[in-house]
Amino acid sequence: MILTLVLAGYLWVTTTQWQRTAQEWEGEARDHAAEAAALGRQLDGVNAELAAARDQLATATGRISELANEKAQLGDENVASRQHLDYQARVSEAAAKVAVALGQCVDAQEQLIGYLEDADAYDAADLTRFKNQVGELCDKAGDANDALQQELAS
Repeated sequence: MILTLVLAGYLWVTTTQWQRTAQEWEGEARDHAAEAAALGRQLDGVNAELAAARDQLATATGRISELANEKAQLGDENVASRQHLDYQARVSEAAAKVAVALGQCVDAQEQLIGYLEDADAYDAADLTRFKNQVGELCDKAGDANDALQQELAS
């Protein structure tokens, strides 16, 4: 009888410990699932930003080509020629800045996507900091594109 009680007590303690351990593991699994979902949302946002940056680059490049073709058809008068050359220099300089800035933005976003795909290998604070840096870089690219659009409109 005593042996049965001892065995029952041992089994009860062991079962309680297993239940507690299982609850702890389940809590950790939920935390990891929530973190993975948050990183997935971040990845979706970064992919959307990357697509927008690529679209801006394509639009800017197409518009630059159109303007270059339009301006190439200007008359041969000296004043018009000088104005044309000055304008092309400003547009070319602005376009170069846009192309470089958008290229850097795209590269940085691709690098961020790579980090987010293996987020467990990196510190979450470092990922957030890098994401913010990429956002600032892409904002600067957007500013450069805005400046180009203003130059093209004048």
